[in-house]
Amino acid sequence: MHPAYSVILFTTASGAGYGLLVLAALFAVAGLLPSTALLGFVTLALALGLIAAGLASSTFHLGHPERALRALTQWRSSWLSREGVLAAATFLPAALFAVGWVFLGKTGGLFAWAGVAASLLAIATVVATSMIYASLATIPQWHMALVPVGYLALGLASGAVLLELVTRAFGVHRATFDAVAIVALLVAWAVKSGYWSTIDRITSTSDLGTATGLGRFGAVRLLEQPHTEANYLMHEMGYVVARKHAGRLRSIAHVCLFAGPLLALVTAIFAPAVTALALTVGAVAALVVGLLVERWLFFAEARHDCMIWYGR
Repeated sequence: MHPAYSVILFTTASGAGYGLLVLAALFAVAGLLPSTALLGFVTLALALGLIAAGLASSTFHLGHPERALRALTQWRSSWLSREGVLAAATFLPAALFAVGWVFLGKTGGLFAWAGVAASLLAIATVVATSMIYASLATIPQWHMALVPVGYLALGLASGAVLLELVTRAFGVHRATFDAVAIVALLVAWAVKSGYWSTIDRITSTSDLGTATGLGRFGAVRLLEQPHTEANYLMHEMGYVVARKHAGRLRSIAHVCLFAGPLLALVTAIFAPAVTALALTVGAVAALVVGLLVERWLFFAEARHDCMIWYGR
């Protein structure tokens, strides 16, 4: 599939924002984050800002962005519509939780319930986003359970690293945050490695024989290509990334998305405060590069079964 930069930005930015919202809300409700106005403002502004930026960028991939609101009415049958409804719904309890934390200095009682609701809706939104792709049986590299698990794992891992940065910057860091970030990164690394290993072994169950229903008579082959020149389908659905380039990009993702941030966070545990903050900034920078590379590969390595009509 042709990687669309707007969708790459949407899925990476909103995923990190939702991950940060989930962890910040749960830690605040549990009393592990102080209910100070500035900390709450910066943390929630970063989380909701990333979510809003991601959602806004997704509209640039639509043929008619002005009709985006109409998509919300198809929630009974469309994961895209469900994702939009859940994204909008998440802002309601998140806003109430923000009022309690930022303006009233409270994260308990009603505001605690709002924080938990925002966390659950954020998780549901990430799952719905991933199901937009995982529900497509015509793309074998996406039609698997590892896709929603991977989206959720990467969202929580990136949110955990962002939380590390915010808490170190405000001097309210705890060892619990280190443990959560390290475990989240390790889990996400294992899931992503498993996903890549799985798609390397995938072979499509569709061919010209199954597509035409003539396979029972013997091998089916093309007499001529459907088109004499490149067209939209070949550009969007048949995008191909060379195996050697995919291998190099996977190595970059392994280093920048997982190994680099892990090394930086573990080193920061034993470093002075200023050095630990600098290491966490480096971890976030590496994470951003790694996420963009990983998500570009997610699209570039996927192949739509309609390409069998072009002899691919």
